[in-house]
Amino acid sequence: MPSPDSSDTSIRHKGWVRISHWIITISFITLAYTGVVILMCHPRLYWGDVGNDLTPALIELPISRNYQHGGWTESDTFFNKAGSPITANRTYDIFNKNGWGRSLHFLSAWFLVITGITYLILGILTGHFRTRLVPKRSEFSLRLFLSDIVTHVRMQLPSSDNSTQYNLLQKSSYLAVIFFLLPLIVLTGLTMSPAVAGAYPFLLKVFFGAQSARTLHFLASIALELFLAVHVIMIIKTGFKHQMRAMTIGK
Repeated sequence: MPSPDSSDTSIRHKGWVRISHWIITISFITLAYTGVVILMCHPRLYWGDVGNDLTPALIELPISRNYQHGGWTESDTFFNKAGSPITANRTYDIFNKNGWGRSLHFLSAWFLVITGITYLILGILTGHFRTRLVPKRSEFSLRLFLSDIVTHVRMQLPSSDNSTQYNLLQKSSYLAVIFFLLPLIVLTGLTMSPAVAGAYPFLLKVFFGAQSARTLHFLASIALELFLAVHVIMIIKTGFKHQMRAMTIGK
C-alpha cells in the first residue's frame, strides 16, 4: 500500500510483478488451507529430530478430534534399557484423511517456489527492489519507523488515489517477507522431505532436525498469514478499487 508522493499521482505495477503477485497469493492461500488439513491429522509440533504421539509435544493445536485424544493402551518399551523407543496400540478412531491435502500442498508449493524465484531474479535484474523496496539513507530513522507504526495502528492511512511510494514500515515488512519468511518456509518445507534431507543432510543441521523444521515451518506460515491479513485490511482502508486496479490492469 503506497504512501503519498506529490511528484507522481499514478501507480503502475509492471506486468511480471502483477502476475507473480497473484500466482503467489493463490498458491499461498491453497498452502494455508491444505496445511491446516495436514495439521488436523497430527496437531502436535516438536523440537529435534523425532516426535510422535507418545513423545512430549512443544505445541499441541486444538484443531481436530485428534487433539489430546488419549486413545492408547499402556505404553511399553522396545528394549530393556534406558532411552529405548516406546510403543502402544491406539484405541481411538483418529482423523486421518489428508492424502489429497498433501498432494495439493506439494503442488501449490512448487508454483510458489518457481514463481518466487522468477520474481526474485527479475526484481534484482530490473532494479525493482532497489527503487521500490530498499529504504533510502534518509529513511533510516527510528522516529520515522515508530511514526509509521503508530499511523498504521491508528488506521490513519491516506487514500491510495494519489500514492506511489511505500513508507519505511511497508518496505521493511515486504523485504522481511521476500528475503526471510518466504525462503524460510520453502527451506523448512524441503527439509521435511526425506528425499531432499537425504540428498542435502546439512538442512537438518541448519534447522535442528526434521521436527524442528516442521515447527519453524508452522511458525513462519502463521507470520505470513498475519501479514496477509494486515495487507488486506490496509488495501481496504486505503482504497480497495484503486489498489485492485493497480495490481490487475496496472494503473
